[in-house]
Amino acid sequence: MTQGNAKVSNDELISAFNDTKKFPKTADIADHFGVSDRTIRNWISNLKKDDEYREAIIARKAGGPLLSEDTTKITDDWTAEECIAELRRVALLYPEVSISRNFFRVHGDIAESVWNKHFGTFEEYMRQAGVKLTRYQHGHERAIAKHASVDHYRALGASRKEYEGKYLRDNGSRFKTIMVCSDLHDIDIDPFFLRVWLDAVKRVQPDVISLVGDIFDLPEFGKYTVDPREWDVVGRLKFAHEQILKPMREAAPEAQIDFIEGNHEHRLIRHLADATPALRAVLSDLHGFTVSKLFGLDEFEINYIAKADLATFSKRELEGELANNYKVYYDTVLCHHFPHARNMGMPGVNGHHHQHQVWPMFNPIYGAYEWHQLGCGHKRSATFCEGERWHCGFALIHVDTVTRNTSFEYVPVTDIAILGGKWYYRFPEEGAATKTDRILINS
Repeated sequence: MTQGNAKVSNDELISAFNDTKKFPKTADIADHFGVSDRTIRNWISNLKKDDEYREAIIARKAGGPLLSEDTTKITDDWTAEECIAELRRVALLYPEVSISRNFFRVHGDIAESVWNKHFGTFEEYMRQAGVKLTRYQHGHERAIAKHASVDHYRALGASRKEYEGKYLRDNGSRFKTIMVCSDLHDIDIDPFFLRVWLDAVKRVQPDVISLVGDIFDLPEFGKYTVDPREWDVVGRLKFAHEQILKPMREAAPEAQIDFIEGNHEHRLIRHLADATPALRAVLSDLHGFTVSKLFGLDEFEINYIAKADLATFSKRELEGELANNYKVYYDTVLCHHFPHARNMGMPGVNGHHHQHQVWPMFNPIYGAYEWHQLGCGHKRSATFCEGERWHCGFALIHVDTVTRNTSFEYVPVTDIAILGGKWYYRFPEEGAATKTDRILINS
């Protein structure tokens, strides 16, 4: 390489390049020889193309000296144990320092090629010397942290289980009627659906009312973006208590009411455990906040079916846990929030998908039976999905507890609903669920 009128030999450049104490950066070498940093970098790049120096680079991979290391240090063959002893010596000599590769290069007494052929990477060298946790130790540490991070979920989750059978009721009759609905979504409930549902509960006086999940919505905790200025967490909770649960209990004071946890309720309780910003309003407005107060369990004498473990780490684990939220009635009927339950071999219902479907099923115990996916009680004019594809409706399930036979009545709710010969018509002030319903109302 030419330096002004003089030439600089490769040996001089290599000598400077290896003197990392005097020339820690290539810019320092450039200043020393009076050339640009780019010139030095180009020289390094060209040097690697030279067979003589390419062999030196290959030698590095085999444990030979590095072009960048201090060759004045020990480069003789050391055993792995001797290399470990040297690293530990430096670590003990500088206990307040986090040992890095560059720090050891400066303060250790051996060249990099000495330890490199035994351990490959400096990270593994530190592990073997006990300066850094081994992979197993680090994995064990992460596992402890992972489980510790969800202990608060477990603590809150235990309180849910106290309500699974707190308010059981049984009149001892052979024939039972279960009224079941799903996906009401608090203030987004269809007012016509609510009127029909409450009147039907009062007329039928069922043995059991089974609420199959997502009675609450609270989009503040959902996956759809909600402007924080529009949050009304407390308003939604109070609406569900005062407009849905309270009148339902008053309409059927002797009925057993079961509330099966859906994904919306599960998500809400996890936010409660984390005391997220979205819950600060709730925590400040509802003193003595508990799961019971959240869902009105004691106030309206409701059983809460929540077998899912709150302490999950991934979406897949969460879905697996939510699959445990179901209840079997009279050893005959299964009520579940999720649709996979129809493969569990019993007559029953699920919610979640907001669309009514029926599957004819058979097994040797129940004979031919039905599985119903319920429609929702939610307004179908939702802006965040294809609400017009939804169905609104609820079901009555009649059970002979002796023969274990079941009979299903499904009640669709559109602009009309019919139950037991009584016709219900949507009032104009109850709004239209869809564009089609609007045409029917105005005709």
